[in-house]
Amino acid sequence: MQPHEFFADQELPGGIAHPVLRMELLQSIRNGPISGRSDVEVGLALTALARQEFEEYGTRGKPTLTDAGSRQVMRTLDVVLKRIGIADFVAPFVDFPTFRNYWVREGASGAGGWGKRRIMVDGLFEPLQRRLEALEDDSLAGELITPIVDEPTGWAKVDEEIRELRRHFHSAQTVQDLRNVGNDCVTILEELSAVAYDPVKNLRPGETEPPVAQTKNRLDRVVEDALPGASSSELRTYTKKLIELAQAVKHNPDGGRAQAAIVAGAVIQLAGTLRLLLG
Repeated sequence: MQPHEFFADQELPGGIAHPVLRMELLQSIRNGPISGRSDVEVGLALTALARQEFEEYGTRGKPTLTDAGSRQVMRTLDVVLKRIGIADFVAPFVDFPTFRNYWVREGASGAGGWGKRRIMVDGLFEPLQRRLEALEDDSLAGELITPIVDEPTGWAKVDEEIRELRRHFHSAQTVQDLRNVGNDCVTILEELSAVAYDPVKNLRPGETEPPVAQTKNRLDRVVEDALPGASSSELRTYTKKLIELAQAVKHNPDGGRAQAAIVAGAVIQLAGTLRLLLG
């Protein structure tokens, strides 16, 4: 969820669109968790919104929120945090007017005080944002399978794409969302193909190195060389089926969330397996 989702465009005279705070959405959030969004996700979005709006008010004086809107955002954030279990977040202000009173008391008035006011806002919301991000990361990590070896694998691009896969799966609701999960699986397989295949070790005399996109050929060879003999047979079969499944999700996402979860978990498991084999 993004901060802009708390606004709806209202058309003004002359056809000019003006963002207006969605009060009904804030009320719905205060009533309880909303469909398709976790309280942690909503809390992060509210924190980002409050941070940007109070910083704007305190430094440039042109926030999108009104005074009343700023109070509703802070009120809703407080409710969501308490539902999550964060009861120790106590802001020294609850809206724009009380923020102004606060910075006056703290000696951050005048034109030269904008830097101090920025520090005030950052000091309040940055620790909260970090706590919520950590909770979200824990939630995303627990939703799909954990590989044989602990993440990260140490392959920077692979780790980055796995994090995106987890995030996309967590928020997937539509067929298009599930197709993106399939795309993430294919991307991770190609990143594994690029980092795991070593022409010095895996290319036979007289062969031409297959392109990275030929993930099945490259990963099969990696497994053959890492586990020579009969013991590599099942892993080779597993790798081939894994790639086929990832392609199936990409091109035919109608299998639903369960199929996407199985394939995504298998891709993550493959990353851990290859990391373990290659050391």
